[in-house]
Amino acid sequence: MHYIFDFGWVWEYGPIIFNGLLITVELTLVGAVVGVLLGVLCAWARTLGPRMLRPPVAAYVELIRNTPFMIQLFFIFFGLPSLGVRFSELQAANLAMIINLGAYSCEIIRAGIEATPKGQFEAGAALALKPLQTFRLVVLVPALQRIWPALSSQIVIVMLGSAVVSQIAAEDVTFAANFIQSRTFRAFEAYMLSTAIYLALAIILRQLLALVGRRIFPKVPAR
Repeated sequence: MHYIFDFGWVWEYGPIIFNGLLITVELTLVGAVVGVLLGVLCAWARTLGPRMLRPPVAAYVELIRNTPFMIQLFFIFFGLPSLGVRFSELQAANLAMIINLGAYSCEIIRAGIEATPKGQFEAGAALALKPLQTFRLVVLVPALQRIWPALSSQIVIVMLGSAVVSQIAAEDVTFAANFIQSRTFRAFEAYMLSTAIYLALAIILRQLLALVGRRIFPKVPAR
């Protein structure tokens, strides 16, 4: 069997591909920034926050970590309108990614906080810092430094998982690939191109996150 590759349609559908790329990048940026901030808040609540916050935050984390991302996305986009809460495709995709990454990053960051030596908490108390100040100024940065590689990997995983948002017609890279193959019937080439785009995005995102880690976290001098 001889298969003839044909990528002649790339220029014709270039704007659709580029738009899908922009939406995937936008979803990743919003999901990463807001999702990690949510994860920090939840990690604080589970480790150092008021006891009454711990059960609901724990329930949220377990619910999200033990249900498929696609179901969470469908619940937001298709389920919530039954209660009168409606989101556009892009809003639902953003919200689902934020909620999903928030739960996973919470557990990753919590591990970093729990690995913090007690001496750092004692140092904060000795400086007359309030609990939130101790967390923000003394505990959080070293904790993030310890778990940054794991957190970076989770952000990349969420970016790759964003491919399912095409199921609610969010016009990301996968939506563009589906649209192109439905018009050209060149499924192999369309999905080969989308695979290459996701691979490039994952590599670039890992490098950017590594660069951010080197910039914001001080290096520990060798002894």
